[in-house]
Amino acid sequence: MTNHHKLTLVVQAGGESRRMGEDKGLKEFLGEPLVRRVVRRLKPLGQDIVIIARDPSEYAFLGLPVYTDVQPGTGALGGLLTAMSVAETQFVAVIACDMPFVNPELLIYQWSLIQERGIDVVIPIYNDELQPFQAIYRVKTCSTAIQESLAKGDQRILSWLDQVVTYRISPAEMRTFDAFCMAFLNLDTPDDFRFAEKVARNYHD
Repeated sequence: MTNHHKLTLVVQAGGESRRMGEDKGLKEFLGEPLVRRVVRRLKPLGQDIVIIARDPSEYAFLGLPVYTDVQPGTGALGGLLTAMSVAETQFVAVIACDMPFVNPELLIYQWSLIQERGIDVVIPIYNDELQPFQAIYRVKTCSTAIQESLAKGDQRILSWLDQVVTYRISPAEMRTFDAFCMAFLNLDTPDDFRFAEKVARNYHD
């Protein structure tokens, strides 16, 4: 499989988890670190998986490549740039480590769209907000736009999006793959963890 037909899956575990009070990726979710669950859900895609974390040694147990931010102190946008810097493929999917219901079928759909349409970003809309952490990016064009944004001192996560060709997936489109849009449930607090564990138990997911 050539790089043109491959996708790098980047799990973003580099956040500060201020509201959680501990590293979300390492926090136990139904008996395993949350990041391990996310990785397990991505494995059926058969693509390379890498992790971005503040302390690579803490994620060594996954047996996957772990990288730190290429431009520390630039927040989530710097994390996106890192994802594109470490990928050896033309496209990269970026997934937050605190999304326990990340949806591989939706990612496959996004992957097909970005290849078929020759565009730069395929990003879902949920609750009237763009979801950059279950999105797929064309590395060359997006990394250039992000670097330009950071050079101007603008660290907003999607400050650069109008510089590239973007396809926004509507909630109606997504429900074909994810009836309740669970892929976008992210866990910021201990209560969020408890709720998500209950959902996962009830739906055997």
